[in-house]
Amino acid sequence: MTGGGEIIGDLAQSALTARAVEPVHGEGGDGHSHETVCLNCGTVLVGSHCHQCGQAAHVHKTIGAFFHDLLHGVFHFEGKIWRTLPLLAFKPGKLTREYVDGRRASYVSPVALFLFAVFLLFAVVKNTHFSMGDNADIAVNGKHVKGLEANRVELARLEQERAALVAAGKPVDAIDGAINGRKVAIEEIEALRDPTKAIVAEAAKEGAGQSANFETDIPIFQDMVRGLRENPQLALYQLQSNAYKFAWALIPISVPFMWLLFALRRRFGLYDHTVFVTYSLSFMLLLAATLTILGAVGLPGVALAAMLVPPLHIYKQTRYAYGLTRWQALWRTVLLCAFGFCALFMFVLLLLAMG
Repeated sequence: MTGGGEIIGDLAQSALTARAVEPVHGEGGDGHSHETVCLNCGTVLVGSHCHQCGQAAHVHKTIGAFFHDLLHGVFHFEGKIWRTLPLLAFKPGKLTREYVDGRRASYVSPVALFLFAVFLLFAVVKNTHFSMGDNADIAVNGKHVKGLEANRVELARLEQERAALVAAGKPVDAIDGAINGRKVAIEEIEALRDPTKAIVAEAAKEGAGQSANFETDIPIFQDMVRGLRENPQLALYQLQSNAYKFAWALIPISVPFMWLLFALRRRFGLYDHTVFVTYSLSFMLLLAATLTILGAVGLPGVALAAMLVPPLHIYKQTRYAYGLTRWQALWRTVLLCAFGFCALFMFVLLLLAMG
């Protein structure tokens, strides 16, 4: 129940944060105005909202209305979210072009949607555990052993037995195979219980032969590598924490790549590219949150969707937002996918430097 409460709390925080930057414009109220002047600025009222400051003419003052407004703001976004998400998913180019061209009252702004997506993704990641308990059944050398501790106990026994064989001058090939099997089982369980350990270990293996020159050439990278080696858990915790705080940096990192693709098309400016990038990142974050949930419940096809959906979405958004032909959108999609990995790499480097 605690985990569920945390999820609801994180969702509420995400929506309220997005709502804070989302202006209420172009939306009618309930039509029941009980005041003749605005209670906020004193302007004479004409209609259901003040034309000077935008506050609703009728202000609810009951506890029931308070919680209604809370739920309405958190889960409804004044109706905009339900008009924005379908377009973001299936017609992203139209959504981008509508917002750039000034037709904005019906849609959640790119910044508000991006903030909502960031908070939602981190709420899902924080409350979704891809773990394997100590009672997991692991096959090792044809046998099934339950639990991490059982494997460790058996590994210690095998190592003692091996020492006795070495002392007696007997061959140890067979027992070495059993020992390696136990070690593999322990690594698999630990990796599934804490995937960050596997990531750090793999990175250490791949960079073992190059890290010395890498460190001496670039001092800031030297500090990064040293931190990962000395305390990988702390480094990865800082990485996650900074990713939450500095996710907005993905926008300025990505916009120059978009500008490069349209440098010869003067009618598209940085504003167009920023709206495009922000909506695109919002979709990718929401997709990551959705796939994380689907993976947690064990649905198949998550990896395939993660590979196919992003480039398809980029293609559709690029083609219709900028009015391109199929070929023009296709080659730009290929480059954008490559640029996306570059932007992500730059973002990770930024997080490591901040940590």
